[in-house]
Amino acid sequence: MPILTVLAVNAAVSAVAFLALWAVSLRTKDVSFIDAWWGPSMALLAWSTLLQGPHTPHGLLLTGLCTLWAARLGLYLLWRWRKHGADRRYVAIFAHYEKTKNWSFATTSLIIVFGLQAVLGYVVALPVQLGQGPGPLGALAYAGAALTIVGILFETIGDAQLTAFKANPDNAGKVMDQGLWRYTRHPNYFGDACVWWGFYLIAAETGLGAWALPGPVLITVLLTKWSGVPTTEGKMKKSKPGYAEYVARTSGFVPWFPRKG
Repeated sequence: MPILTVLAVNAAVSAVAFLALWAVSLRTKDVSFIDAWWGPSMALLAWSTLLQGPHTPHGLLLTGLCTLWAARLGLYLLWRWRKHGADRRYVAIFAHYEKTKNWSFATTSLIIVFGLQAVLGYVVALPVQLGQGPGPLGALAYAGAALTIVGILFETIGDAQLTAFKANPDNAGKVMDQGLWRYTRHPNYFGDACVWWGFYLIAAETGLGAWALPGPVLITVLLTKWSGVPTTEGKMKKSKPGYAEYVARTSGFVPWFPRKG
């Protein structure tokens, strides 16, 4: 099947899924659950691509790894939403657009939350859409798979360590600087970036997949410049008295040994 047809079908499948979830948000008046759909929405694109063509080694590898990553991330974020309820970020977003544009809940939910996430996710997922071409797995694909697995482990361990730290009442008001968090302030975001650069390496080996470069570039920008690091650090600086000292000694993204002094 021509790749443009595959991409068009994928866009339609993604749009239907996001519109269905948008309809759910109209009933619940809460969009926070959309975070849990971020990973699975990209696995859906990988599966949609796989089912439209021959099951190539690269396609099976990309779809399998993407499903593993998406299932772990989706379940974790779903658990977090169920435990903590509505995300204050979204509450602030709705208040902003109601005040500045007089938008209703439905309009803001459709355009700013579900629509924007659908577009961003589609671009980020380009490696799992463009990288399922024919050919045997080579060194680049194996290197990409290894990088992706390292990324999944980094995310999983980092999230588990932070969850355990927060569950201890003695740590209230303290800064998490143990385990992976001793070497990077954002092991979960770093792991996420590794996952998608790994997918890109697998995809690039197929030729057409090399054109998927905007995907890992976009997720890296989102994590380091927009919704990831800036949002988290802005909140932490206001709520954690010792966070400035932690920032001074700890790498901001790529893991490295703590600075002394």
